[in-house]
Formats: sequence, structure tokens, C-alpha cells
Amino acid sequence: MNEWLTSLQTNTPQQGYELAIQMAQMGVKYTQPSDEVRKKLRHVYSTDPNSLIMVSHTIAAYFQIVAAANNYWR
Repeated sequence: MNEWLTSLQTNTPQQGYELAIQMAQMGVKYTQPSDEVRKKLRHVYSTDPNSLIMVSHTIAAYFQIVAAANNYWR
């Protein structure tokens, strides 16, 4: 896989949140590299409330990491 994460530094909290989302997406892509399989499974997790809550939790955890790396944008 190509190197895509070169820095956790972002200019704004919004950019930091978007980076956290991208980190979560890339985690799924690394875990399940098949586009075909991910597309087949998307309907399953996109309609499951527990899966959606876990996605939110994962993004929040990554956002904490990005925020700390950016000194909370102070």
C-alpha cells in the first residue's frame, strides 16, 4: 500500500476530524483489502446501529490522537 499518512499535523480541528475519519477508513481498507468484499459488506454495517456507534467511537479515538499531536490547536 502506498504511504498516505505523512503527518498528524493539521491547520484546524475540522481538518483534524477529517484526518481521523480517513484514518478509520484506511484501517478498514488495510484489514479488508478487497474492494469487492467491502462493497458487499457495506449494506450490513451501514444499517446496523451498533456498527455505526463503533465507527463513531473509532473516529473519536483517532481524533483524540490527532488533537494531541496538534497541541489541541492552541
